[in-house]
Amino acid sequence: MTIRVASIGHAIFAVTLIGLGIMGLITGAFTPVWLPAPRSTPAREILAYASALVCLLPGIGLLWRRSAAAAARVLFGTFLAWLLLVDLPALLLHPGMDLTWALAKTATLLSAAWVLYVWFGSDGDRRRLGFVAGATGLRVARSLYGLALMVFGIAHFTYLARTTSMVPGWLPWHLAWAYFFGCTFIAAGVAVIIGVYARLAAVLSVVQLAMFTALVWVPVIVSGPSASDWGEFVVSWALTAAAWVVADSYRGVPRVPPWESPS
Repeated sequence: MTIRVASIGHAIFAVTLIGLGIMGLITGAFTPVWLPAPRSTPAREILAYASALVCLLPGIGLLWRRSAAAAARVLFGTFLAWLLLVDLPALLLHPGMDLTWALAKTATLLSAAWVLYVWFGSDGDRRRLGFVAGATGLRVARSLYGLALMVFGIAHFTYLARTTSMVPGWLPWHLAWAYFFGCTFIAAGVAVIIGVYARLAAVLSVVQLAMFTALVWVPVIVSGPSASDWGEFVVSWALTAAAWVVADSYRGVPRVPPWESPS
């Protein structure tokens, strides 16, 4: 078998999925990227192990030429099913920003899996499901990511006190940074959705997520995290990896709109 790495984001996302799968198998619980199923769910423990395997095995499969298409297909189907059957019903039953943010988290992971499905899908996928595995599917995946970015930005304002408290202590103007990054998330989401400066917005959103992971959560992890802190770090890392895949999908796309390119 031949290793297949289409981009740096692809490699990081695959390794992240492998790590999530190993974590889930060791703990026997839902990893932080999944909204846990209600305790009344039949075979809940089995579902937790299944969610770990569905990260581990496709994560490995994404790195090999022969299995990349199947792995991307499984991830796309799993994240889509989780969004529609778990996250969305939970939000409809209990509307609020917490569950809206959880849905946006799954949407980001789904967007990355969707991009990989478009990249690695077979000719049969494109013939049978061209609107999913072709150019239209890629546009929808990017737009879904854009919507998720807007939710992340709105959450900055909804939980302003929490956001402000997470700004590193050595930085001045904590409130200003909270407002600034909330606005930049929303602006990036709009740019990705309408396709104006979309490549630049996607790249900068990865930088922003990576900075958040490095400046906020890495120091917490080093100093000895609580279980919730560890979960937040894992989610932040996974979102950064997924965002990187979406940003990689703009390779070859002009950085600025054609009508603004220098003559």
